[in-house]
Amino acid sequence: MARNVEIKAQVDSLDALEPLAAALSGQEPILIAQDDTFFTCVNGRLKLRAFADGTGELIFYRRADDTGPKESFYVISPTDSPDTLRDALALAYGVIGRVKKQRRVYLAGRTRIHLDRVEGLGEFMELEVVLRDGESAEAGMEEARTLMAGLGVAPAQLLSGAYLDLLAARPR
Repeated sequence: MARNVEIKAQVDSLDALEPLAAALSGQEPILIAQDDTFFTCVNGRLKLRAFADGTGELIFYRRADDTGPKESFYVISPTDSPDTLRDALALAYGVIGRVKKQRRVYLAGRTRIHLDRVEGLGEFMELEVVLRDGESAEAGMEEARTLMAGLGVAPAQLLSGAYLDLLAARPR
């Protein structure tokens, strides 16, 4: 399975964070609208990510629901039929939630900096440090901490879990 080190943080302003991410990247961002449907899964999380162009990705991942940099194991399977795949998975496993977001992705070396506007939640920043085969998770965690400092993200801003959990915890 592929691995990375991740953090998720709530931020006050993506507009304030964007110039810092752009400076770390030195490249234009990739803009992506994502519609994630989560399914019942006892061994981790299973989501179908649909894109505006009609393609998608089935993603299984497993990580601790801790704050701070954490190791994540994942498998991604592309699909050209996300709508019918969503229907089949919903019938087989049941849908537990859906997350829609607008994402700006900046690439800083091997790290993906995600600036997310999540429908119903607000503004967030994620880092995903892609680990090489055999590389220690601690090396990725140190890189994540360095990038957090460069982006002005304090440890107190870090969140555990997924956007799905945050949506479920909102007062109704």
